[in-house]
Amino acid sequence: MNEITIAGKKVGRLGLGTMRLTGPGTWGEPADMVGAAALLREAVHDLGILHIDTADAYGPHTVEELIRRALHPYSEELLLATKVGMVRPAPNVWRPLGRPEYLRAAVEASLRRLGSERIDLCYLHRVDPSVPLADQVGELAALQQEGKIGEIGLSKVTPEQIGQAAGVVTVATVQNCLNAAEPVDPALAYCLALDIPYVPYRPLNAGKLDPQEALRWLLDLGPLVAPIPGTADPVHLRALFAPAT
Repeated sequence: MNEITIAGKKVGRLGLGTMRLTGPGTWGEPADMVGAAALLREAVHDLGILHIDTADAYGPHTVEELIRRALHPYSEELLLATKVGMVRPAPNVWRPLGRPEYLRAAVEASLRRLGSERIDLCYLHRVDPSVPLADQVGELAALQQEGKIGEIGLSKVTPEQIGQAAGVVTVATVQNCLNAAEPVDPALAYCLALDIPYVPYRPLNAGKLDPQEALRWLLDLGPLVAPIPGTADPVHLRALFAPAT
């Protein structure tokens, strides 16, 4: 009940989202880089969290570099997921960019920042409406065949987009927004019917929901649901995850 297999690794159903380990506007470094690195080490080494979710757009690039500083060399049990396909021209500004050559360059850059030869789980962060979806996931599939990506996930997608992508690649996971205040996502039922792990982001509605009740609501949706709450506060981290260890 409390474990799930994602990208071939058995992890707890609660993972750690890392978007908050940046400056205001998800931009630049956090105010306390040493403290942020310590939080990551506590999460993995003390609390046993084995699913760490990040993105090249967080910072941008800041959190991937922070993860390497804090956790490299990575344990074999750790599932490290990142996302590509979003550019950040300014604080609080997010734009999808899915041109195949950009996605390839982004994966290569993430590998360097993370200090890895392979990304366990790489998401298409957003579908770029100006590029055929088959071309976007097709480039990730090519990188997978080259051994640079383990499994491929999709983020903020509809059932129709999941179906389109599934015609090109095996969709390992879907990461969409879902919480008790935003409780409707048609992709959830679609994923559960196809045995695709579903990773809710913003599970606490940006801190507006009671953590334990909000996470229990999500976990009760089924064994394939694996939320990724995030925090930059070590006290909050322990409150979120200590009961699940």
